[in-house]
Amino acid sequence: MASLSELFKAHPDDVQDNDKLVDLFRNRAELKKEFAALRKEKYQLLDRIKQHEGATARVQQKMDHLEGLLLDRDWVHNVVAFYQLRRLAVHCNSKLKRFAEQLKQQREKRIQNQAISDWNEQRSQQIDDLKPLINEQRLKTQLLEDQLQSVRHKFATMNGMAKMFRGRNLEEEISSIASRIEQGQSKETELLKSLEGIQNLEPPDHSGLDNATKRSINFMIMAFVQQLYLHFEDDNLATLAKEASEKSVGAINYGTKYECDEIIERIEKRWDSMESVMDFADVLQTRAKLIAEHAIFRGDEDVVPVPGSVATVFVIDANGVVKEKDANLLGDNYFGVSKVLSR
Repeated sequence: MASLSELFKAHPDDVQDNDKLVDLFRNRAELKKEFAALRKEKYQLLDRIKQHEGATARVQQKMDHLEGLLLDRDWVHNVVAFYQLRRLAVHCNSKLKRFAEQLKQQREKRIQNQAISDWNEQRSQQIDDLKPLINEQRLKTQLLEDQLQSVRHKFATMNGMAKMFRGRNLEEEISSIASRIEQGQSKETELLKSLEGIQNLEPPDHSGLDNATKRSINFMIMAFVQQLYLHFEDDNLATLAKEASEKSVGAINYGTKYECDEIIERIEKRWDSMESVMDFADVLQTRAKLIAEHAIFRGDEDVVPVPGSVATVFVIDANGVVKEKDANLLGDNYFGVSKVLSR
């Protein structure tokens, strides 16, 4: 029997070979995983190369197209007019973005200041409510300490016969007063901790605007868009600039060299007078109120009105007389207004 046991018993060399075989299969599995990951990365890189090649080819195509237009004597003036109109559109969009951002920051700061003011007022009220309680508790404790001192003095000056009959009552009274003093001091400590906690509170971190404020901001932004539109509308520059921002060079023919030069001259003339016309705070407020009166929203939580409900441009002259024009500036996304509005 012993010999049979020895015969079927696993040999140390066999165990070692099995472990090596397991390690080999494990390493093979890991290598397969790494190879699959590398192959996936390879295909991803090839896709990115194709995308870059496609983008480069498109850019080269645009450059070749532009070069062809610049070499064409009948189109070169159109190219200049096109990019001057696009410059106008980009400039108006930048002014609109800056105006919207400043407006949002002002409203956020105003709301933050109001929130901090309300918080400070509430904190001051809590402090004012606690201080009398602390003073009252401190006075009670002081009276108890005076009473304790008096009883102790009375107990200390008693003769032997008086202590025998009244001493125990005085000791109990002393113990009771001392316990009440301890409780009062503990309560005062709790009140002081509460006071310190209130005094050390950090102001609230107010972030975000409510829907009413967002709507108000959007009305002002749309009023500003109308002002830009009206400034460039007489010479049809607003529409031409919008068209140039949406189409590619060469898609629009502005006419002869004379006509293109005339467009550029009108742009420069309006450009130089733009800053002086932008000082219109009262007009802007009035126009924003008129827009708000006509605005319709799809839902109570929406902050951007239905474009058709604000498709009226309000022209306000120096005497405050209001005239109306039809122009769906929001629906047609003049100067990129839809991306500037608060959401």
